[in-house]
Amino acid sequence: MFKGYLYLAIAILGEIVGTNLLQTTKNFTIVKNSLFCILAYGICFYFLSLALNYIPLNVAYALWGALGIIVITCTSVLIWHEQLNVPTLIGLGFIIIGTLLVEYFHN
Repeated sequence: MFKGYLYLAIAILGEIVGTNLLQTTKNFTIVKNSLFCILAYGICFYFLSLALNYIPLNVAYALWGALGIIVITCTSVLIWHEQLNVPTLIGLGFIIIGTLLVEYFHN
């Protein structure tokens, strides 16, 4: 099971890197950044597929999506200087609650 969560962590990291690199590709016109972005997403989906050998799909997808959204929201504020508003924070709270429910009740 630990191996599955390690694979999932690598998949989440790939998603975070890939999504943040999307900001730097300028609609995929900057070749180097675009290639790294595609590579990061490739790593993401490869390791997500490995994680699914150990973790049920509903749990893996909930964790992958939720943790990715939360970290990307943080990087969008810290790196890209985007603004958060109350509805966004409430939505993130619902995502966290939903993910915890899926993780807790998956059996």
